[in-house]
Amino acid sequence: MRSVLPARLLRARAAVAAVAATVILTGLSTVSTTASAQAAGPGPQRTADGFGLTQVGEPVGSATNFVITVTTPEVAGEHHIRILLPRDYAADATKRYPVLYFLHGASDDPGNPNLAYPALTATQKMITVIPDGGKRGWYTNWLDQHTAAGAQNWENFHIQQVIPFIDANFRTNATRSGRAVAGLSMGGFGSVHYAQNHPELFSQVGAFSGAVDLSVDHLVMRAAVVATLTNVGAALCGTSGPTCSLDFGPAVSSDAIFGSPYPVFNVDWRWTEADPSTHMDRLAGMGVALYTGNGDGDAANPELWAQSASAHAKEALDALGQPYHYVDYGNGAMWGGSCDGGHNSGCWAQDLVDFVPRLEATLVSA
Repeated sequence: MRSVLPARLLRARAAVAAVAATVILTGLSTVSTTASAQAAGPGPQRTADGFGLTQVGEPVGSATNFVITVTTPEVAGEHHIRILLPRDYAADATKRYPVLYFLHGASDDPGNPNLAYPALTATQKMITVIPDGGKRGWYTNWLDQHTAAGAQNWENFHIQQVIPFIDANFRTNATRSGRAVAGLSMGGFGSVHYAQNHPELFSQVGAFSGAVDLSVDHLVMRAAVVATLTNVGAALCGTSGPTCSLDFGPAVSSDAIFGSPYPVFNVDWRWTEADPSTHMDRLAGMGVALYTGNGDGDAANPELWAQSASAHAKEALDALGQPYHYVDYGNGAMWGGSCDGGHNSGCWAQDLVDFVPRLEATLVSA
């Protein structure tokens, strides 16, 4: 049975954890890569507006690794979409490729060239699309569309606009068997959330250090989400301003996305409905991969909390008898040369080294 805490106690616990929890889901990618957005060579393919997306300016990058900027009524502001094409994409005008939608973590942006992880740029068997998910968009349509953040319909943006836009502009296998979604940290929540809400669209799903438990059994993860909304970490930024990874933009209510987070008289029912670990049955028939470290057992390391969230999702899959691929690489000692078991790109790069070949073996080219 889910525990029910008095609102005052939950607020107190959340307040203690909030500042530290802010960084749990800060998925900044800093891994070194040669796939620069400014790489020399032929320019990017021009794409046509459509599906509610209007392009701003010119695409930036190379023919196989470039960023476009779009606007949409669904989400306030301008948004980057990074597109990674196989090297031979232009060589055969009849060949179609499966697509991986790769969702970034909190405080990151597809304009960051380091999101083009080596395992993603090396694959010749699929297209990778990295759409903007906002600093704290949480890959969902916010309950409150009238905050200082403006329109925040992220799920509409990705599902109803980005996916058909990509299918219209690139040679994709626009079927469930040719489409996957995966993400890291906040994007790990997004990938499982989208796969659960739209199983007709995706045949494979992956989460790396994912925020896959928003239930009352994982209040630290809930507190982390609330911390991004109320922007408590901005106070730690000093003079860094908006470039600080702990500054998530204008503060909004803790209720802005999923309603009240406090589990009293079931007022937090939207959090339960959005919690991936509660609804793993919705992934039936889908390939599922979960990756986590253990933060070297340090409670101050965000990965320790990602580990428990991932473990809860695994336990739900076990109870359902559903197959999955699960990797807990602990302190990272045996997980590549750059992983320390923490919540960082050194470990995520190695996750992708393991994940991408498995994905290539399952996705179908047209």
